[in-house]
Amino acid sequence: MATKNHAQQQTEARLDNLTLARKEGWQRFVNTAARIPPEPLTRSQLEALGEAAFADYNRQRREWHANLGPIKTPQLAALHEDLWDIVDSNAQDGDKAKGAVAIDAFPGLGKTTSVLDFAKKFHRREINEQGTETNAGHERWPVCRVGLTGNTGMVEFNKAMLGFYAHPGVTRGKAADYAYRALDNVLSCETKLLIVDDLHFLRWRNTVGVEISNHFKYIANEFPVTLIFVGVGLAARGLFSEGHFYEDAVIAQTGRRTTNLDMRPFTIEGDEGRRQWRQLLLALEQRIVLADHHPGMLVDELSDYLFARSTGHIGSLMTLINRGCQRAVRTGAEVLSRELMDRVKNDAASEKARQELEIAFQARRLTTRIGKAG
Repeated sequence: MATKNHAQQQTEARLDNLTLARKEGWQRFVNTAARIPPEPLTRSQLEALGEAAFADYNRQRREWHANLGPIKTPQLAALHEDLWDIVDSNAQDGDKAKGAVAIDAFPGLGKTTSVLDFAKKFHRREINEQGTETNAGHERWPVCRVGLTGNTGMVEFNKAMLGFYAHPGVTRGKAADYAYRALDNVLSCETKLLIVDDLHFLRWRNTVGVEISNHFKYIANEFPVTLIFVGVGLAARGLFSEGHFYEDAVIAQTGRRTTNLDMRPFTIEGDEGRRQWRQLLLALEQRIVLADHHPGMLVDELSDYLFARSTGHIGSLMTLINRGCQRAVRTGAEVLSRELMDRVKNDAASEKARQELEIAFQARRLTTRIGKAG
């Protein structure tokens, strides 16, 4: 059997990100072993490498630093505990409606990463306990993930589900046919977790939104599956509110059966928050593979700076560290310093808030150091 070359492996890795909405990509995501970090080398060891070995080592570090997470933060751990409570309590008889979950939080807080990490663990547990096939001989798929777009309607939603299961009927039929086939797959494959990502794209207060909300209610009522909604500003869009009109009432009924969970940014107003922030930096520091990496590189030397640059949002922090490591490897700096990080751009929201936070740190109104008053 021919060995896949690196270009083929890279292509598959890129496609995996696109195919989490397909069972083959989901299977690879679930079954891929944890990455092994490249061996740390000193500068003298780096200089002793031949040209090809040096290029390959830097490739390994590029890929490693681009995939440092997920980090088990207090926010991730708390979310997972809540999800286990809800999902396991939904193992009820068929005549009971299953409670849904909404992960409602601002961008950059790790919502999707945390949910996918939970779903991976859930998938593995179900396969370990139940096997890869159902009693009827069908493939077992404990999890189905669907991502919404700005124009998702009933047909598009059910076709996306069919696409996940690779059902041949995804390209033909009427709306009712797509719905029947999609939910038949849920039953046949004994799917227990249906993740609906980017729910904020759904236009709730029009005919399409009401139609899909009714569809969610039908799934929760009739099928042994837990719905997990992931999105931004779901409460502000009325998912959990009562209303006076029919459309509001339908949406509110979905909200009444939905437990709202959130993820919050790190805060440094007190020592507990500062301790959690520094533990996060320590976990990241221990994963970085740079020749001049040293203890305290992040935790002692860049703690305040990184909080100001990320505003305590883990997604923004991970982006910043990843890009900083890429620059440190590419330029030969081999260390994360303020001088290098100042040249690295971050997301627009973090850059906008950066100046105000940096002024507060300089005036000693804020600090990430434990035992120090802000």
